[in-house]
Amino acid sequence: MIKYSLIIPCYNEAKSLDKLICNCKKNIRKDTEIIFVNNGSKDESLKIFKKLIPKRNNNIKYINVNTNIGYGDGILNGLKKSKGKFLGWTHADLQTNPVDAIKNFKLFEDQLSEKIFIKGKRIKRNFFDNIFSLGMSVFESVLFQKIFYEINAQPNLFSRSFYTTWINPPKDFSLDLYVYVQAKKQKLKIKRFNVFFDKRQFGESKWNTDLKSKFNFILRTLKFSFKLRFTDDKN
Repeated sequence: MIKYSLIIPCYNEAKSLDKLICNCKKNIRKDTEIIFVNNGSKDESLKIFKKLIPKRNNNIKYINVNTNIGYGDGILNGLKKSKGKFLGWTHADLQTNPVDAIKNFKLFEDQLSEKIFIKGKRIKRNFFDNIFSLGMSVFESVLFQKIFYEINAQPNLFSRSFYTTWINPPKDFSLDLYVYVQAKKQKLKIKRFNVFFDKRQFGESKWNTDLKSKFNFILRTLKFSFKLRFTDDKN
């Protein structure tokens, strides 16, 4: 019986998949499912999924999304297929270990509550990325008048009852912020655990490639943040 569902969206991560899937197979629990989402990849990802994940595997599976609409859309497609009482997602780029998410699902049992939101806290990141995250955290904290930090840290773990309250969640990278804001709004208890943030082994970031990409990311985030804050006031 599946109790926990972990979603891992993948976009052009073919070089990472062999190691990633092998790691998941070694550490999967009987009450846990891992759903990989091939989110419109243009590389060999789909072929690798077909080769490494049997169709009848109840604990590790994959779904295919033909067109990449955004990071959030891949996650949301995976969540729609999930069976667990407790859900979550993490990255596929090997910078964070999915085993961290699998192990820390147990915090729901430790807390004896669904009213918690569990989020990673990245450690050993480079100085400039930490400054970027700090600036974003300060801005969102002032805007929403609540304390936010490490907004885009992985994994994100939560109950299905919390997931069912989401209304029109964004289909891009703003999903991390949206879910964090909803957790604060609903006064869920925020639990953190340290996650070692490794260097990317293959490929490159889909958005954090240069100053221009960071600037565009900031503009999109600012636009969505004000929209979310305005909606938050209405509700």
